[in-house]
Amino acid sequence: MNSAAKQTTSAPDGRSIRWEAHRAERRGDLIKAARRAVHSLGAQASMEEIAAASGTSKSVYYRYFGDKSGLQQAMGEVVINQMQEKILSAARSAASPRSGLRAMVSAYLQMAQTSPNVYAFVTGSPAGEASGTSEPGVAAALSDFFANISAMMDHAVHAYLEGHESDALTQAAAGYWPTAALGMVRAAGERWLATPSGPGRPTEAEMTDQLTAWLFDGIGWDTPEPAASSSSPSATAHDRSGRGPATAGADK
Repeated sequence: MNSAAKQTTSAPDGRSIRWEAHRAERRGDLIKAARRAVHSLGAQASMEEIAAASGTSKSVYYRYFGDKSGLQQAMGEVVINQMQEKILSAARSAASPRSGLRAMVSAYLQMAQTSPNVYAFVTGSPAGEASGTSEPGVAAALSDFFANISAMMDHAVHAYLEGHESDALTQAAAGYWPTAALGMVRAAGERWLATPSGPGRPTEAEMTDQLTAWLFDGIGWDTPEPAASSSSPSATAHDRSGRGPATAGADK
């Protein structure tokens, strides 16, 4: 076979390229339509309901995604990538480790709050319930997502520690902090999403500030001594001045 024949054989088929481009575009349109449908119908919407809300047939979705888990994976990859881009972008533009962490928490809560139904659909768990039921493809995307966020947080916490005196144990244990922080933010955020709106539900800004404070400062108040909690107001006042209930009783 001469070189001209080889070039002709290996040359890409223009029709095939156009078909693949059309298929990719159609697939993207179906994901967008499904995302709108899930936002309105809820995370438990069936393929038939999603297709009807999207103005097409269930068979079209099956043709492009195989089944509901295939659609979940495809939508999850899109949504998770968008969340990751926004969160990491927010962290990169921050002026300090603390403001960077706050920006990341805020971006996460904002993205999840934009559509709790879509968030629940792509993570495989209803908001407020235990995670871990994701389809394998979604689980892999989530794992990569949290690994990238964790790496950014790890960089931030070490930058923070460099500006403060810390012993060797603190430096070594700091490597566990991003995993712990992510777990708390995700668990608290999902419970917050599941909480009905009302006076007892923090706003997104309040929740962001509270989570940031917990991560950097801890709870922030002392637990009363058991004896003090059962004392009278006057005895408690003596406690605060350094005199316990026994001393107050001996004065009488």
